[in-house]
Amino acid sequence: MRKVIAAKLHGITVTDADLNYHGSITLDPDHCDEAGILPLEFVEIWNKASGARISTYVIYGERGSRCCVLNGAAARTCQIGDEIIVCSSAYVEKSQIAEIKPRVLTFNRDNSVRDRMFYDAGAREDGTMTFSVREGSLDGTTLKTPVRANRS
Repeated sequence: MRKVIAAKLHGITVTDADLNYHGSITLDPDHCDEAGILPLEFVEIWNKASGARISTYVIYGERGSRCCVLNGAAARTCQIGDEIIVCSSAYVEKSQIAEIKPRVLTFNRDNSVRDRMFYDAGAREDGTMTFSVREGSLDGTTLKTPVRANRS
């Protein structure tokens, strides 16, 4: 089994930090639904400003609020206004990597979604892997233009 990315909220801005809450990260369910992040799911959080890296679990805040709140001990790893990356993962067999299409959302400073994309890994007949970042979503509105060139 390999640990791979399952979903990512890239550059979401911290809207609050609550040291006295029980713990976790509070996120807007709209963002989570679109990326595929579930409540109570463990995620890794990487602070782009400080480089801090932590692991915690997701709880849902108010739908449509665009919230991103670090709670409990996690509140010590950021400041309001910091941009963070929230990443969920999954364990898959190497043969399944080409089947998963992790969804990635990028954000404006007000936590509105700027870009929607997904990671597209594949396998050639000779067994070598390919990778590209593609714009759009997986619901049939996907644009097939790579955001970045394929990598071998």
